[in-house]
Amino acid sequence: MKKQLFFLFSLFVFAFGGCKNIATINADEAGEVITDYLKANPEYKTTRFSFGEMKFNSDNEMKDLANYKALANDGYVSLSLKEAKKKFLSKDSSFVYVIKLTDKASDLVLKQDEDKATVKVVTYELASEKPVDFNRVNDNNAKVTVSLKKVNTPFAPFDKNQGNNSNFITKTYRLKLSKDEGWKVNK
Repeated sequence: MKKQLFFLFSLFVFAFGGCKNIATINADEAGEVITDYLKANPEYKTTRFSFGEMKFNSDNEMKDLANYKALANDGYVSLSLKEAKKKFLSKDSSFVYVIKLTDKASDLVLKQDEDKATVKVVTYELASEKPVDFNRVNDNNAKVTVSLKKVNTPFAPFDKNQGNNSNFITKTYRLKLSKDEGWKVNK
């Protein structure tokens, strides 16, 4: 009888002691949940990008042309000169280019119209050097504040609202415990 009781007690301890308690979570595990969430639902900033037939003649437009040429050198757009009116020793020169998006740009284009596209100018990734600020609300909920670092895309020079006040943003996510899936970001 004692052997059977000892065997049942050992089985009970092994069965429940070997299982990981899914309800517990620490800052590292919360960071992994946020990383998985960001892979499936990336954070980014967008802007409207013009393409098609475009005329460049003023100083500001020439700066834009330099940005388009940089994109062409990287393979994100194709640039072909349609018309050039160069005046000798004058700033009134004018150039007409036909600008087309290439396949390489497709990962950064979210929506495309006839002559404008919505493109990603900044993507955000979990900063590895900043710790995860973890706050457990109750047994089934947690609040996690993380630092996301900015990663500029090749389209970043076209962002009209460039706020370069910082190289990161802080964002708070709410985690909820699901019995089936474990800890997940609550949308």
